Amino acid sequence: MTKQIPVYLITGFLGSGKTTVLKKAVHAVKDKGLTPALILNELGEVNVEHGLFDQERMVEMLNGCICCTISADMTRELSVFLEGNKDVDVLFIEGTGVADPSEIMESLTHPSLIDKVKLVSTIGMVDGSKFLEYQSIFSSSKEIREILKKQISSSALVVLNKVDLVKDKELTKVKKKISELIDERAEFIETDHGEISAGILLKERVSNKNYSISDSSDTYYHDDHEHHHHHGQVHDHHHHMFQAITLRDIPAIDRMIFEKWLQSMPQVVRSKGIIHLEETPQRFQYQYASGQLVLNRSNVQQEAKPCIILIGSNLSGEEISKSFQQLVKK
Repeated sequence: MTKQIPVYLITGFLGSGKTTVLKKAVHAVKDKGLTPALILNELGEVNVEHGLFDQERMVEMLNGCICCTISADMTRELSVFLEGNKDVDVLFIEGTGVADPSEIMESLTHPSLIDKVKLVSTIGMVDGSKFLEYQSIFSSSKEIREILKKQISSSALVVLNKVDLVKDKELTKVKKKISELIDERAEFIETDHGEISAGILLKERVSNKNYSISDSSDTYYHDDHEHHHHHGQVHDHHHHMFQAITLRDIPAIDRMIFEKWLQSMPQVVRSKGIIHLEETPQRFQYQYASGQLVLNRSNVQQEAKPCIILIGSNLSGEEISKSFQQLVKK
């Protein structure tokens, strides 16, 4: 397999400390002798923080939301950027303060990017001094409360920042409210001025697994350090918050059988990829969500090989791989 660059997504509402933490993360990576790259997004026409990272390799995205752009132009742009920067070791993405992180996460598993990058952590910044104000129906909008909820619930590491500016009684209320939004598998820490150790900041919290489908063997390419092999078996440790299972070497399959197979796995919340159908030699790019399969003739570059990408939690890659093998042998 080609080198997959680990990706850290830093999210959080306006003024929560994303850029401060990004600077620390970049320095931590460089201290390890690694080469970072950045994707920076601003809502305006100018990135006023460009000077903070003018020595780094980056892609700037202005005048819009990263989650909308990356799903279209950015997929191609990021592929081109990585092709011209093969020595990049780590990629950091900082979305706007109003970006939905789940859409960015989903975009990173696009078939044309899945072999080039792998999401390893989502870091959600929360401004402790403003959180209750943003949550109040009297001083904020429904849109603000909704995006805060998405940013917190989608994060594998939630950082309650600026706690030095919050009184004890108020801080207790803030932590109680966050506990109602945070995923039970996520890590939660408190800090001020974005002071986070490199070990916590760069910890990998998202599982990425790859399986090769063939008649002769159950080849397993593992990208996740939390998986161990004993006597040819794969043991999955389901303490990661998010999982992305990729099936490769996919033979042609009947459309109806494929859709029923996807629907048989309620733990899969999203799936996408490139497949060949038995009914036609044409390649198709597919999307699957809410129990519905949508197929479109593939416009992904020819070097993108057929694959099935499954996104969810508590996924057993070994079981999924075997069930698909049985499906195509019928």
